[in-house]
Amino acid sequence: MASCHQAKSPRTILSFNEDWSFSLADSTLDASNPSYDDADWRVLDVPHDWSIEGEFSEDHPATAGGGALPGGIGWYRKSFQLDVSQKGKQVYVQFDGIYMDSEVWINGTYLGKRPFGYISFEYDLTPYLNFGSKENVLAVKVNNANQPNSRWYSGSGLYRNTRLVITDAIHVTQWGTYVTTPEVTSESATVSLETTVLNPGTQPADAEVYTLIKNEKNQVVANTMSSTKLVAGKNTVAHSVTIKSPELWSIDSPHLYTVVTEIRTGGELTDHYETPMGVRTFTFDQTNGFILNGESVKIKGVCMHHDLGSLGSAINTRALERQLEILRGMGVNAIRTSHNPPAPELLDLCDQMGFLVMDESFDMWSLKKSPYDYAQYWDEWHKRDLEDFIQRDRNHPSIIMWSTGNEILEQWGDQGPIIAKELYDIVKALDATRPITVGMNPPVNMTNAGVTTQFEVNYNSISKSDGIDVIGYNYAHQTYPHHQANFPDKPFIATETTSGLMTRGYYDTQSDTVKRWPIRWDIPFDQGNPGNTVSAYDQVSAPWGSTHEETWKVIKNDPSLSGMFIWTGFDYIGEPTPYTWPSRSSYFGVIDLAGFPKDVYYMYQSEWTDQDVLHVYPHWNWTGRDSVDVWAYYNHADEVELFLDGKSLGTKSKEGEDLHVMWRVAYAPGQLKAVSRKGGHEVLTQVIETTNEASQIALTADRQTITADGKDLSFIMVEVQDDQGRTVPVATDLIQFAVAGQGKIVGVDNGDPTSHLSMKGNKMRAMAGKCLVIVQSGKSAGQITLTASGEGLTTSSLVIETK
Repeated sequence: MASCHQAKSPRTILSFNEDWSFSLADSTLDASNPSYDDADWRVLDVPHDWSIEGEFSEDHPATAGGGALPGGIGWYRKSFQLDVSQKGKQVYVQFDGIYMDSEVWINGTYLGKRPFGYISFEYDLTPYLNFGSKENVLAVKVNNANQPNSRWYSGSGLYRNTRLVITDAIHVTQWGTYVTTPEVTSESATVSLETTVLNPGTQPADAEVYTLIKNEKNQVVANTMSSTKLVAGKNTVAHSVTIKSPELWSIDSPHLYTVVTEIRTGGELTDHYETPMGVRTFTFDQTNGFILNGESVKIKGVCMHHDLGSLGSAINTRALERQLEILRGMGVNAIRTSHNPPAPELLDLCDQMGFLVMDESFDMWSLKKSPYDYAQYWDEWHKRDLEDFIQRDRNHPSIIMWSTGNEILEQWGDQGPIIAKELYDIVKALDATRPITVGMNPPVNMTNAGVTTQFEVNYNSISKSDGIDVIGYNYAHQTYPHHQANFPDKPFIATETTSGLMTRGYYDTQSDTVKRWPIRWDIPFDQGNPGNTVSAYDQVSAPWGSTHEETWKVIKNDPSLSGMFIWTGFDYIGEPTPYTWPSRSSYFGVIDLAGFPKDVYYMYQSEWTDQDVLHVYPHWNWTGRDSVDVWAYYNHADEVELFLDGKSLGTKSKEGEDLHVMWRVAYAPGQLKAVSRKGGHEVLTQVIETTNEASQIALTADRQTITADGKDLSFIMVEVQDDQGRTVPVATDLIQFAVAGQGKIVGVDNGDPTSHLSMKGNKMRAMAGKCLVIVQSGKSAGQITLTASGEGLTTSSLVIETK
């Protein structure tokens, strides 16, 4: 076979993110005409979220549940030129997501509407374009005015990437490849490929279609070619090849291959299309849980909403990567895309970094949860949106399961099984290789669950239907041990667990009482703590959930329970359970909105990783407390001994199912020291000291060298310290930021769910001694100098290199 894969690709993919004109408008504005004067509009790059730029207010119709930020109607316009040499080409514009209810025009011609704010789509611009010196004008109207339309913060606008794709006439369509590995052994892997090729002409065309598979060293490991006659319209070409001694994709070794599809007509290369893929086997087993490449793997997952804290919903690959790095440090190996199609970049990163993914499509079906949500579009749009979602994502090796819904209201009635089966059939027609679940709350109601062995069982209508392959439990951890008895034919996954509540750095007086806040989800909560705080001991959960330890203890030792997805990995904007305004973001995260771990992070780290762990908390700066509960998470040790100013307070060991040890200590300022030991030998030591008054600022960048591409980010932790360089854990100083050089500040945060300072400003108050500033590179190499100052604090500066 000819080595055609080295030829220059006739497919051009151009970022379409730069230099959009943007304006917020009222419903009467029509900026679709190319002659419309937008000279006074703001010029910006997308991805862009206009809501995060607004002020927090309880008067916004999104309510605190939607983040207390503004919606509205936005217009985006972009002018561009195409060279005359591109006449005769096919030209498409692709949007990875627009929130929400978008309409698009090219040169005044209406292209269409996509209401679903999380779906990716493209439009064919070919018939309407100008070439040469005459401009083309693309106009996009985004309507996020009707609120609330979401149960969490959605963001607004062209918040994901856009691109222009230019191809020859005969080409592979968008998401036009489908790769499966029906037979995999250590000796060989069969790779089946279905390719959809468009012939836009009116006459058949003779073509040669090539498939090559390359490994990570860019070596061709398999190839084939077939000659075919392409009829006018869409054609499907099927190939099968074998990879010898395949390198398997796994959590620890996420090996990837690249499928190269090339098309030749009349001896000329007309398309070159690449599809990443991985080779792996997996199954969900009723007895042994989740099995990946022949080995049982406990799914240790988290649910994630799509916002990126102070960046809002505007997608950024580095910000996603940082989140995954922090989660990996905790021991997380799986992500649930709750409750919608994610940005494509998240799935690419999960492929590359070795995260399993439960890919979810909808939060509601035909019955609405919010007054203006997707239910109003369900009948007209759900089939197309689900098909587009599956076709976009089905080649990702990280994806092990589809979810067609979350806590949908139809699950309690006759329509639930009917819709579930319809969605099931749509998915299976496009991808039969993965199981389907629905997050049910819960799949079965049990009287006195976990108390007696005799149950009166009331089944969720979907749980016994033909619309799912795996039973998805949202909460109801008391019922997990009875899964096999209730569902002998379908395996288990805890689609959503825990809903523990915490504010980083805040601790109740006593830690050995469990609180369920609020009393009930539909009853206003007027209790709680001053300042809308929640204790950071693992002692508070929502009434439908559990503490972190309660759930993990159930999942941990039962091999039939495939795993869990904690609600949530990171805090997110909106849904500030158990409170409402002035809170405006969640308390659920194991990690706060700024990316700082809460204490329970280290419980998971001690359970989910092989690294040595000793984490002792809380801090030791107290006023008005006679005693303080001191917790320790540890592993790889038999015991922990605690000292106060050198005096032993006793040795503690975990007993039975314990996941931590605790001392109640009479408070006196000084030094706490914890020592973990195994077999009498020291493993780790941790020291916590009462600090002096705050006097200086310390800046620590996650990366001090970033790429000068106008997109890369450095996340800089800001700590308020005393004169000995110790972080003052009760500091709340207001820190001002200034930046000079080849970059800019794009976000500030502190993880405080009640903060109303702008996340797009240049100042932030410390919470529990810390806050965050995010710096973005410009497009020129050089230096960025960040300066942080605060009243009564020594100013600090940090230099970031851009290359």
